[in-house]
Amino acid sequence: MATALSEEELDNEDYYSLLNVRREASSEELKAAYRRLCMLYHPDKHRDPELKSQAERLFNLVHQAYEVLSDPQTRAIYDIYGKRGLEMEGWEVVERRRTPAEIREEFERLQREREERRLQQRTNPKGTISVGVDATDLFDRYDEEYEDVSGSSFPQIEINKMHISQSIELEFGAGDLQGPLFGLKLFRNLTPRCFVTTNCALQFSSRGIRPGLTTVLARNLDKNTVGYLQWRWGIQSAMNTSIVRDTKTSHFTVALQLGIPHSFALISYQHKFQDDDQTRVKGSLKAGFFGTVVEYGAERKISRHSVLGAAVSVGVPQGVSLKVKLNRASQTYFFPIHLTDQLLPSAMFYATVGPLVVYFAMHRLIIKPYLRAQKEKELEKQRESAATDVLQKKQEAESAVRLMQESVRRIIEAEESRMGLIIVNAWYGKFVNDKSRKSEKVKVIDVTVPLQCLVKDSKLILTEASKAGLPGFYDPCVGEEKNLKVLYQFRGVLHQVMVLDSEALRIPKQSHRIDTDG
Repeated sequence: MATALSEEELDNEDYYSLLNVRREASSEELKAAYRRLCMLYHPDKHRDPELKSQAERLFNLVHQAYEVLSDPQTRAIYDIYGKRGLEMEGWEVVERRRTPAEIREEFERLQREREERRLQQRTNPKGTISVGVDATDLFDRYDEEYEDVSGSSFPQIEINKMHISQSIELEFGAGDLQGPLFGLKLFRNLTPRCFVTTNCALQFSSRGIRPGLTTVLARNLDKNTVGYLQWRWGIQSAMNTSIVRDTKTSHFTVALQLGIPHSFALISYQHKFQDDDQTRVKGSLKAGFFGTVVEYGAERKISRHSVLGAAVSVGVPQGVSLKVKLNRASQTYFFPIHLTDQLLPSAMFYATVGPLVVYFAMHRLIIKPYLRAQKEKELEKQRESAATDVLQKKQEAESAVRLMQESVRRIIEAEESRMGLIIVNAWYGKFVNDKSRKSEKVKVIDVTVPLQCLVKDSKLILTEASKAGLPGFYDPCVGEEKNLKVLYQFRGVLHQVMVLDSEALRIPKQSHRIDTDG
């Protein structure tokens, strides 16, 4: 399965992978890895001018990696910001005199600010389009009244209301039966844990101008819980208090409103599935002077910027309604479909099953193929933009392999003398083992020499990092899943193992042994 590439993956060297050390490596581990690579790439060890030039370039890269990781301050900046953080002029990212802990704290603060800006961009400006549909003729049809009317055999479905609103701090709404609406929103932080929002609105109708004012005071009760107090003044004055608890896996709300003309109590729960589509199922119970309403539904992400949801509302005396909502970036499209004024089991059944059938059919026939095509197109663009970088990495890897030849020869001689660890063959890249993926092209490179060069005292240890950053390696299939496959000999017996790209590897192991008894 293809994965998207970030700019850091294309532009940043992985210093930990280059030195083949853990991200938690101690100064002693860094020093040992540095000394070993210095002995391998030292320019004075190579007489050939071309090899000497290649060795000098790789030696400088190893030296740069060690300099960054051996200094606690630069290492903390690199861990958080990557190579770009180190290259910023004047240390604009953070003051150099700060400790690693202070650097991390500053980064978290900046990250929170970025998230707040992203949230503001997503929600302000924003627009809403609501189209109400009256479909009661499907279930509440009075057939005996239309027996003699031509064309009366088909139910009549009508659009009974429409509302469009757009806000950029100032809000404008039109299309509602009550007339156009103008509003102004204000927001202010009172304390680090408390904020207030105010919405002033003017509704224009045939009866004149109707002013309205809504004020919300909110306070963070703990990390995941917020309490709200809301006052609304105008034609429908009310006071509302609610507590909202939002965690990684659930969203819970309990609310109480006292007002004119409606007073009610509400409790709702939403469960968040930890899947790629961010699926959520929800249910709520609302009871007040108007009656009782039970609502249940689900929503799911259908593309990077779009979320589709549907809910069934069953109430007395409201009847049964189906509510379909599509969130596309900062725009919301809402379609409330009123099915019946009565509590009919058939209406509840079709309102529940109908959207599910339509969704899965569309997802399989339209959405999934479209997303797959978009993903392949995006991946192809990323590969094209990374082609120059990949070519450079390939040349560096080939140079590193040429520099390793003499060291590998000595390592093999030493290992053979003690019946130690010999890398027979090693491949890195994309393997296609699934028969259903036979059409996909295998993209692997031979990394036998680089792995043998890393053998020390009949042991080979690779850390939890992408193998593409190891000396003598490069990424042969940018953006795709990769594996490392190794066939090795230990004590005269063949062993074989395959691991994921970022999976740690320790050999030899008894479990890797190839059984030749059969």
